[in-house]
This record gives sequence, structure tokens and C-alpha cells, in this order.
Amino acid sequence: MSPGLRSGGGRPRTFPPLPPRTDPHAPFASSWWGNAWIAALEDSALDPARLARGRAYAREGHVDTITVEPGRIVAYVHGSRPRPYRAELRMRTLTPDDWDRLLDAATADPAHLTALLTRDMPHALAATADHTGVPLLPGRGDLVPSCTCPDRGHPCKHAAALTYQTARILDADPFVLLLVRGGEETHVLEELARRNARAAAGEAERAPARPAPATAPTPPSSPALPSSPAPPPSFPSIPAREALATDYRPPLPPPLPAPPYPGEPPLLPALPGAPDATALEFLATDAVARAHAYLKWGAPAFVAPDPWHDAVRLAASHPGLTGRRTFSRQFAALADSVGRTPTDLSRAAAAWRQGGEEGLAVLESPWDPPAGPFDRARGALAAADLPRMTIHHNHLTDPTGTLQLRYGHDGRWYPYRGETHGGRTDWWPEGPPDEDPVGACTGLLGS
Repeated sequence: MSPGLRSGGGRPRTFPPLPPRTDPHAPFASSWWGNAWIAALEDSALDPARLARGRAYAREGHVDTITVEPGRIVAYVHGSRPRPYRAELRMRTLTPDDWDRLLDAATADPAHLTALLTRDMPHALAATADHTGVPLLPGRGDLVPSCTCPDRGHPCKHAAALTYQTARILDADPFVLLLVRGGEETHVLEELARRNARAAAGEAERAPARPAPATAPTPPSSPALPSSPAPPPSFPSIPAREALATDYRPPLPPPLPAPPYPGEPPLLPALPGAPDATALEFLATDAVARAHAYLKWGAPAFVAPDPWHDAVRLAASHPGLTGRRTFSRQFAALADSVGRTPTDLSRAAAAWRQGGEEGLAVLESPWDPPAGPFDRARGALAAADLPRMTIHHNHLTDPTGTLQLRYGHDGRWYPYRGETHGGRTDWWPEGPPDEDPVGACTGLLGS
């Protein structure tokens, strides 16, 4: 058995929030697997009213990013309060013996095997699994919901909403059900292909040998002949493409090793009507540096998702371009190319240097953290005799309005300092983030 199936493992998969469904009368699931999943939920639920509210939550898009891994499905669900609740669904994973029985049954059925190896999951596989005593879909009591909300329903409306959205994921990819049961799609297909090859080899060995043709008796006057003809000479096989080729191309040499340092771009002349030579040299230097990092260490060459993020990365990685109140012509041109002011770009570059993509998200996107570390931060600050701060979204601000901590999705606290101009406060990233709010605030006060 494949090591991934033997250990019941599989890499978690993350699915972005699904868009709301505008038609309240349209069926929630569109595939057999999605509808079978919903039927399993509704058959085991104790309160139809909570199911109806969960279905409405799912239709309205209240379910955030969904993470699927062996044995559980997790997501934050937005309810009536500002902070979302963490809903979770647990299912039993299959044992190695369960996987053996299921895969043996799938290999024995040519229709199942052909469909699975072409990455199609036939719904008849569910009946086959039930027949072998290894159910894929959850039965009564198999799906165990939980949630951080105070409702003790089975399930509550948040867990029900997560279950309904999971049906839409199964519409797009029913192999997700195998992952919940403990089998990653790649491992399952590899194991099926291996079992199929082993079964084919066994059939070839069991096939009866063909009898050798009878030889005519040797006439008395003829010289002695061998009892069987000599085997034909064997020749090495050559692909027809190579045998009929009109020219010969030797194989490519191995790639050269990456140089120890990135090269320098050529000096470009400044020509009338041509792009700015200095700007081209700057972009070429950046492209060469990223390509060298990719060849040398495997670092992603292109990570910015849009021109704004790429402009922020450029400004942050070239400190000579940045400033807070005075800007070079080149920096101003970079900001203008993405429709922002130099001050906006300078502040964003400071956030990027502070925490990369997450640092920029903390600057630009306030959010409502769930209950937990964020709520405990004010008590920790008060216990350390630090200023008692007010809450707004994921921001903690001191009474003077000049110091601020922002809580990121990565669980770190990002320090900010305010500058007041004309009755308006501009917040700037100040110092490195810290997992401890006391450490982040102490560093901010010390700076």
C-alpha cells in the first residue's frame, strides 16, 4: 500500500470563500456527490430549524475560507456578531484494512477503475464502498460538528452552513471526500495503478503456454536436422521517429550552474522618444536579482499578484527609492504608474518591509479577529503597566492617539505610530512585528 494511505495522511487543501447564491429556490448542490453529502447531513440532524438557518448563511456567503484535511473540515463562519465563529466537522478516517478492501473492490470493477484513473469519481463507488463495509459518505453519527458559538445544537447554524458549503466543494471535486477519509487523490490513484498493474502481471503468469508446432520427421537420406528451428536473431528496437529522422540532434548539455552573484544590466543610451533608460536599468536589475534567487535557492521569481503589490515590493526592496516626505523623481514615477501618491507608496513600502504580504494586508485591510489571543491582549498590556488601549476592528490604540498595535492574520502584532497633520492622524508602520503584544508595545515605546 502507498505510504500516504498506510499512514492515513494527506496534505490539507484550502478553498477560498464561495460566492453567495442569489436564487433562493435553486438547488444547493448540483452533483450526485454534493446532494448525497447534504442528504447525509439532513438525515442525522436533530433540529430542522437550525439547518434552515445554516442553509441561509451558506447561501448568503457567510462561510470564510474552508480547510479540508484528513478527518476534519474547518472554517470561520460570520454570524450575527462582529467576530466570526470557528466551525468544525469531524469524520472518522479509514484504516489501512479499510483502504485495502475499498481499493481491491475498485480494482476488481473495470468501470470503477477506468473512471478513477481518468480522475472521475463514479457515484456507484458509494454503493461499492457500502457493500465492502467501508462507507465513504457519513452515516448517522459519523459527522461530528463543533463550533465556538454558545449554541449547543447538533449541528448549530454555523456548522450547518459549513456542511452545506462543503457540498458545493464536492460538486467541483468529489475527491475531496477521499481526503476527509484520509486518502490524498494522488496517493489513491497511484495505489490503484499499482494494483491494476500487479493484477495484469498475475493474469499473464497464469495464462496457459502455447504448444510448440510439431516438426516433420527427418528423411533417412537427409542429414540430421535440429529438432526445433533456431530462434531468430534479436535486434535492438529503435523508435520510428529516430529511424526516419533526416537529421540528428545530439542531446542538450546539462544546464550551467548559477553564478555566485547576479549580473549587471547593460548601459542603455538615452534616446529621444525612448523609455527612460534609468527606469529600464532599474527594472532589469530587479528582474536579474529575482531570476538569480530562483536559480540559486528556488525562491519564487514572481510573487506579487497585481501591479500595485509589485510596485510596493519594488519600492520596499530598493531603500534608495523610498522616503516619507521627500521623494525622488523615479519614486514619484513608480507611484504614478499604479495610480497612487508617493506618500501612499512610501507607507505601503514601509509595511512591506515590516511584514511582506501580510504586513501590507495589515496596513490596508482591517478585519474582526475571532475570540482568543486578540481579546487577551488588553489584559496582558494592563498587567505590564502599559497604556490601556481602545479596540477598533483589529486595532488597539493608546489614549493619546499616537501609538497603535494591529493584529495580523498570522497571529503577530504590528506596531504603528501616528502623525497628526491638520487634525488628521496618519499611521505609519514602526518597527518589527511581535507575537507578544507586550513586546510589540514595549519596542514601540522604546523607539
